[in-house]
Amino acid sequence: MTVEGALRGAAPHLLLDSLRTSLAHLYAATSADLLLVDYGCTTLRPVEPVQTPAGMPHVPVDAGPAGRVFHTQQPYLSRDDGPTATVHLPVTVRGDRFGVLVVDLPADRCTPETTAGLARVAETLGHALRVADRHTDLYRRTRRTRALSVAGEMQWDTLPGRACTGPAFDLHAHWEPAYTSGGHLLDWSATERELLVVVADGTGPGTPAALASTLALTAIRNARRAGLDLVTQASLTDQALYGQYRGTRPLAALLLRLDLTTGEAEVVDAGSPTLWHVRPTGTRRVELDRQLPLGMFEDTVYATQRLRLLPGDRLVFAAHGTGEPAAGGGPEAPDGPVARALSGDGRPNGADVPRAVVRALREGPHGVPDAVLVLCLDWHGHAAGKPDTGPRGEPAPAPPVSP
Repeated sequence: MTVEGALRGAAPHLLLDSLRTSLAHLYAATSADLLLVDYGCTTLRPVEPVQTPAGMPHVPVDAGPAGRVFHTQQPYLSRDDGPTATVHLPVTVRGDRFGVLVVDLPADRCTPETTAGLARVAETLGHALRVADRHTDLYRRTRRTRALSVAGEMQWDTLPGRACTGPAFDLHAHWEPAYTSGGHLLDWSATERELLVVVADGTGPGTPAALASTLALTAIRNARRAGLDLVTQASLTDQALYGQYRGTRPLAALLLRLDLTTGEAEVVDAGSPTLWHVRPTGTRRVELDRQLPLGMFEDTVYATQRLRLLPGDRLVFAAHGTGEPAAGGGPEAPDGPVARALSGDGRPNGADVPRAVVRALREGPHGVPDAVLVLCLDWHGHAAGKPDTGPRGEPAPAPPVSP
């Protein structure tokens, strides 16, 4: 039986046992362990059928072979002078990084073909985990370094994940707090031709904010899945929030639709999180005409604004509730740390950008906001092509945002 067949036939909580049996048969593997990243993205924790009350061993996400593989997303083979070698492999599904698979096998079996085969096994395991997660709590328990609040549980159940990748784009997100909830909202949907994204600031901590965000997210998804445009999505969500809260729980949101074939984007800015545009020629904050937050007043009318992206462009959404520039020489607003994090030397991988922005906010004069969500969107272009160029070989300037 193939590894895929064995994983399909395994009970959801016994995926690792089934995998170990298959790897022993196919590769003479002597052991296999699965390390899952915790909710705060700080440690890689081993999956064990029996959860111990405390003292569970874990691996820092920024150290060692497992941390290296988690960040580079490339298999890593370590050998010593003994008869055994260890292969670390990324467990990732469409860009969403679940963790690392660690396999011990005889050193004489460690060929490039074996490593490539194990990489496919790790990818298959990722897909199996996504399905099994609906039917067992084992993997969610493993990902906790401490208890989640009720609001945090709600947020993790409603948000789509940390990442999504396709031929034309990469999306990566990070939010804090991870074990409670800031009430942030995040969602996306992709087809061959378009990508729709929504990012919103939280309405405050705790269960009331999580309930309001869940209502808003459900309303947006309902309108989107009915095939309605951005303006109607915003309007129906506005009505749902106002009908429930009568203006006491407004939600500052940004809805974006990107045409993946042309780079043309339309945006509804409802008192939104800040939006940054990054390209080799510079980084700038995109100044949009802010409209009223969702749910503030009854029957608010929304309009779209337009933005054009070039292949290779990066958009970064920063939802931290305090994005206005400082006035009168006062303390620096979070805009400063965000701009510096995005304008550093080189071009970091999109997966590293959200955490870098959060780190910059934490080290800034304000300290980290009570709640922050950062989303990085890289658009590669419909055809793997190179950025359009101007007469001197520089990226052609995009037209300004217009209502």
